[in-house]
Amino acid sequence: MSIYRAIWRRSLEDPEGFWAEAAEALHWDRRWDRVLDSSRPPFYRWFTGGMLNTCWNAVDRHVVAGRGAQPALIHDSPVSGTICTLTYAELQDAVARFAGALVRLGTRKGDRVIVYMPMVPEAIVAMLACARIGAIHSVVFGGFASHELAKRIDDAKPTLVVSASCGIEPGRVVAYKPLLDAAIDQAKHKPRHCIVLQRPQLRAELVPGRDLDWQEAVAGAHAVDCVPVAATDPLYILYTSGTTGQPKGIVRDNGGHAVALLWSMRNIYGVQPGEVYWAASDVGWVVGHSYICYAPLLNGNTTVVYEGKPVGTPDPGAFWRVIAQHDVKVLFTAPTAFRAIRKEDPEGAYLKRYDLSRFRALFLAGERCDPDTLLWAEAQLGVPVIDHWWQTETGWAICANPLGVERLPVKPGSPTLPMPGYDVRVLNEEGREVEPGKLGAICVKLPLPPSCLPTLWNADDRFVQSYLSRYPGYYLTGDAGFVDEDGYLFIMSRIDDVINVAGHRLSTGAIEEVLASHKDVAECAVIGVADELKGELPLGFIVLKAGVDRPHGEIEKELVQKVRDEIGPVAAFKLVAVVKRLPKTRSGKILRGTMKKIADGAPWTIPATIDDPAILDEIVEALARLGYPRRTRG
Repeated sequence: MSIYRAIWRRSLEDPEGFWAEAAEALHWDRRWDRVLDSSRPPFYRWFTGGMLNTCWNAVDRHVVAGRGAQPALIHDSPVSGTICTLTYAELQDAVARFAGALVRLGTRKGDRVIVYMPMVPEAIVAMLACARIGAIHSVVFGGFASHELAKRIDDAKPTLVVSASCGIEPGRVVAYKPLLDAAIDQAKHKPRHCIVLQRPQLRAELVPGRDLDWQEAVAGAHAVDCVPVAATDPLYILYTSGTTGQPKGIVRDNGGHAVALLWSMRNIYGVQPGEVYWAASDVGWVVGHSYICYAPLLNGNTTVVYEGKPVGTPDPGAFWRVIAQHDVKVLFTAPTAFRAIRKEDPEGAYLKRYDLSRFRALFLAGERCDPDTLLWAEAQLGVPVIDHWWQTETGWAICANPLGVERLPVKPGSPTLPMPGYDVRVLNEEGREVEPGKLGAICVKLPLPPSCLPTLWNADDRFVQSYLSRYPGYYLTGDAGFVDEDGYLFIMSRIDDVINVAGHRLSTGAIEEVLASHKDVAECAVIGVADELKGELPLGFIVLKAGVDRPHGEIEKELVQKVRDEIGPVAAFKLVAVVKRLPKTRSGKILRGTMKKIADGAPWTIPATIDDPAILDEIVEALARLGYPRRTRG
């Protein structure tokens, strides 16, 4: 039996013994009473009775161990032309003082704090400061517009918001403060305070009595110590798209999260304390939480916070420059980034300018990695390229190739095999496991391992309904795929209407809500269509109200701008077509699946339940106007 197989099997047969051993790598203020509390299924909890502090384990612990002079964080910002480094001792001081500023403003254990910031060190400081005092942070991606931010303010009900005056994109500065002000105006819940980091590229107007300048807030604050919290207390809330358009607040606990992430750094990514690790993502996404902030610091690594793009800041060699300059051992990013690099530099000319001889491995996740991209990256880099699969809900890999344990054979198109604690099954509609090679719903047998969501924020019923009700005893991942004869998993698509744009999950329902609110729109449908660069792009079909005689192009431009304003540029919404009617079943259900097949060039037939087959011909014509080849039935 392989080393991996033995570890994985033990994690399923003796989960309490396996995870108790992993937990010994952390500092506990009080040991747990039970490793796995299964007294209230399907609400399983890990390390009940245990007390710890995630910030202590990620920062202070390393300083106490004599490693305060080691770099903890490198901020590399080609868009601002700056690079800075914080040692563990400097990070400890910055976090303790900002935590003091939060306490001085009345923030207490259990309070929520929204962090709406660009990729700057202060974003990490704010997250860790919340963890230090037991406050619950909720980071919102800076690319989201006011409408989406307002939804999260109303759901989390933060006492305070931490933001910045601006973000920086190639060629432009994005003012954050007007977006924040508009969100607070829209929200029913009003935070008591906002702390705003003033960046030199653009200063923000502060609201007297509510807003404080970051430097002034910290200047008058005393450093505070870490507050022990229960292992089962929430560390953070991270909102992900729901199929209804209403965001779901994924809850992450303190204990299980720290245990699983620390295990993953050494065993999956194969990095040792002191080495430089880089996750090229954003703190607003789960990758940023897990692998820019918490996991590398828990493991005593140096983490890279990168404020730039894979291309254009300034060229397709941007990633190679960062790896060479900072001696990065392992990079984790999305396949989209490598598709963009490949598009601009197919022969790898920029790569040859840099010394990557000490670089060990590339990990890809966030969306399905097509085999061509994986093989191209492998050929260019000459190191293992590992596709792995996980979700916002899990916080770490469900399936991966555990380089720190055993390098398994790579099968392009597969994220390899399940990680400890994940009993992955592929089920049919009746809930029975399908044979190898057959497509089905990918599920995980309960209980989920540590770090996975124990529930949704203030929504236990929605948690059960969204993830656990379709297949009792199983967690429904929402992905469809199959397992081959060797047990390798292949992810093929989503089984709901959440689409994946460059690794960012977006709800088509949320986009439809925006389109439907336009004064000229009677009805609409949004589907995800395949895109070579971003994986998927949203495409909207619009039915206009009777009597609207304005030029269709004018309306389509307004709709594109409306989605950009209300959801944000992250939606990448550019494809919209006016049609006379939408194809529906006789019961009124829109045939989104059929429209997607037509757009993607997949074989399709006229559904038996359609109310008027002729409508599909108009969909074909509308797609042709958008540049898609006319699709005949397969």
